[in-house]
Amino acid sequence: QVQLVESGGGLVQAGGSLRLACSASSAFSTYTMGWFRQAPGKEREFVAAVRRTGSIQSYADSVKGRFIISRGGAKNTVHLQMNSLKPEDTAVYYCASNRRTYSSDSYYYSRISSPAEYDYWGQGTQVTVST
Repeated sequence: QVQLVESGGGLVQAGGSLRLACSASSAFSTYTMGWFRQAPGKEREFVAAVRRTGSIQSYADSVKGRFIISRGGAKNTVHLQMNSLKPEDTAVYYCASNRRTYSSDSYYYSRISSPAEYDYWGQGTQVTVST
């Protein structure tokens, strides 16, 4: 069982930046890691994901060019650097992981944005962007 713990959320003004971190309780080098978010009254939506090698990142169109997902640094940690934040980025942000392998890059990209693809979830961290 893998436990994920997020940190780094908070309140920031529009245009500002935040850096989220997700720490895993066990070796995660074989895991795909993702970030999702959920605003009140809305479904959980995909934000970004990074494959186990760290060399392939995927982003939702709404955050592309503003957010950066990365692995490395402290062991068992994945980060989400969020820049040029907008009020519509306000949500609870969740870290997620899976242990699945993918037969092709195209299949990976077709699956990785679905919450159902992930086996483990953190408890979430609140991000609030004020106008």
